[in-house]
Amino acid sequence: MSEAPVSRGVYKFAVFALAIGAFAIGVTEFATMGLLPMIAEELGITVPQAGHAVSFYAIGVVVGAPLITTIAAHMDRKLLLLCMMGLFALGNLASMLAPTAGLFNIARFVSGLPHGAYLGIGAVVAASLVPVNRRGRAMSRVMLGLTIANIFGVPFAAALGNMLGWRSAYALVAALGVLTVIMVAIAVPRVSVGAGEVPSARGEIKALGRVQIILTLVAGSVGFGGMFAVYAYITPTMTDVAGVPEVAIPWVLAVYGLGMTAGSLIAGPLVDKSIERSATGGMILSALVLAAFGAFTHIAAIAIIALFLIGISGSMITTALQMRLFRESHDAPSLSAAMNHAAFNLANALGAWLGGIVITAGLGYRAPAWVGVGLCLAGLIVISIAIFLRRGGSPDPSTRTSVET
Repeated sequence: MSEAPVSRGVYKFAVFALAIGAFAIGVTEFATMGLLPMIAEELGITVPQAGHAVSFYAIGVVVGAPLITTIAAHMDRKLLLLCMMGLFALGNLASMLAPTAGLFNIARFVSGLPHGAYLGIGAVVAASLVPVNRRGRAMSRVMLGLTIANIFGVPFAAALGNMLGWRSAYALVAALGVLTVIMVAIAVPRVSVGAGEVPSARGEIKALGRVQIILTLVAGSVGFGGMFAVYAYITPTMTDVAGVPEVAIPWVLAVYGLGMTAGSLIAGPLVDKSIERSATGGMILSALVLAAFGAFTHIAAIAIIALFLIGISGSMITTALQMRLFRESHDAPSLSAAMNHAAFNLANALGAWLGGIVITAGLGYRAPAWVGVGLCLAGLIVISIAIFLRRGGSPDPSTRTSVET
């Protein structure tokens, strides 16, 4: 890492540059879901088939996060950030230009490859620029780009797509990627990794073989998929079932973003009190809210309120599982952080895929919500097993930290 904390001005500029990249990633991850009907119409496919693009992006994250993190473990961090964001920009440019559904899916896969590694390494770089007692705050400020993306960026991309066509949204994201490359090149100090600062790839992979880590990742991959089963098809659901005008969809997406933000604020104190209760509580709340969404989607006001609550429960789940993974994998920090992003994007792929299956089967746009309930309950079972095993067994003392449960 860098030799010493930098000046406050340099730190703020660097974090801002890194947060722009997180903002761009947040926009591209969720914007596709608000543009599916337009994408489907122009490419001559069904909405569930267009939803495959969501899954391809998520699979790109699942593949890229551990692969890039492992291969580039000793690479200069600034250079790695520039390369990843350059690849991100190219992937989104290819998405904008794709003439067929197949090429569009490939472009989305490429766009997802740098997602997890950029966010993980960007947060670590930000933390390296400040004293130890301010590193958590530095990392959270980089991640703030994701939250702001869901409140402002995704709705704006949806509105831009409605006005200028869906390709304009990917042009916007590609431009943000190029801007991030420029900003990181100017603002972020050179950060290299010394030989003794990074565990070996073999050591990190071995650490990830622990039962608690595996169960936590599986719980995230399954349980968080409930939210994506609904959100992947939120535009046609709200327009066709709830009767919301298409021009109002950006505002609906903003409601979800506000729910995520509120959930992040709520989750912090709850996780500080109990990681385990926050994880199980988030899963239960998500299942209940998804059931309400499925039952009352035809009432626009209730559907929108439920979407806000889905955002809250989603943030509770991600925060709790992130902290649980951090606690259980303190000696495998780089790869576990990457795999955490991979797990949640696997949930993205799983939810979108299963939601598309029930829609294609003729069960309608309410059906993904019930799929989501099932996924949340499955995730609840997995995390409950993990908690039971941890309390009933005798964990390796090396896995214990000062983080209370």
